[in-house]
Amino acid sequence: MPSVDALLPGPRAGFSSGYTPVTHAAGPDLPAVPDLKIDFGLLRLVVGEVYTETHASETVWVLLNGSAELEFPGQRVTVSRKSLFDEPPSALHLGPRTPVSVRPLSLDTEWAIVRTSNDRQFAPRLYTPANLQPEYRGAGLVQNAALRNVRLIFDRSTRPESNLVLGEVVNFPGRWSSYPPHHHVQPEIYHYRFTAPSGYGHAELGDDVVKVRHGDTVIIPPNLDHAQVSAPGYGMYYLWIIRHLPGNPYTGFTFAEEHKWTLDPAQQGWRPSDLPPGLA
Repeated sequence: MPSVDALLPGPRAGFSSGYTPVTHAAGPDLPAVPDLKIDFGLLRLVVGEVYTETHASETVWVLLNGSAELEFPGQRVTVSRKSLFDEPPSALHLGPRTPVSVRPLSLDTEWAIVRTSNDRQFAPRLYTPANLQPEYRGAGLVQNAALRNVRLIFDRSTRPESNLVLGEVVNFPGRWSSYPPHHHVQPEIYHYRFTAPSGYGHAELGDDVVKVRHGDTVIIPPNLDHAQVSAPGYGMYYLWIIRHLPGNPYTGFTFAEEHKWTLDPAQQGWRPSDLPPGLA
């Protein structure tokens, strides 16, 4: 079973300028998760600096905030994002040893950077908000208590050459996501943001629950049921990242058997019978 060590607290005042590593592929991030093998960190850039690299790993750049010019083989494009909650992301997916240059165009530009090893070479691909349509999961189920916006960036079906799967979830205030609880053999990373600095939520890890706040990261061990809930009044965002295991790619998850009934629209669950008119 996991412990509170599965929670990697973020800085309450926000991430500093430059690159802040959160997980490391080269060594065990947590003793309970030996197969994570993902480098994950946050990069904040300011106007006037240009970040250039040619990294040996497969890399995904996910824009969290701001605007920037990206230059990579064959393309020079400008991307921008004002709100994690109201706008889909721009995400640049690069194969190993692919050069990229990032020039910020706004006062504060923040990126989530995800890396893992990959022996395959493949062409870069830029995902834009126009490519990433929202999927409102949970609609019409259990009184819409788990309605959320899921934004899949790419998976094995759309990017089979990748060793990664990643996307975003916008968890509406007071509601659940990753629900019903589910599990998969591949470990996973969740990185959280909230609509206000005081926002918080709870992450279930099997029978354990951890409180998550703005900037926190949770590492989910293999085969462990997990679900999330946001405190009322606070929108909760999380970036989710999975790495395919050798010979065992991520192709989906398994719901906790005892809660699968919540997937049936005909079973909405208990409703109070004594509410005043207008509150039912």
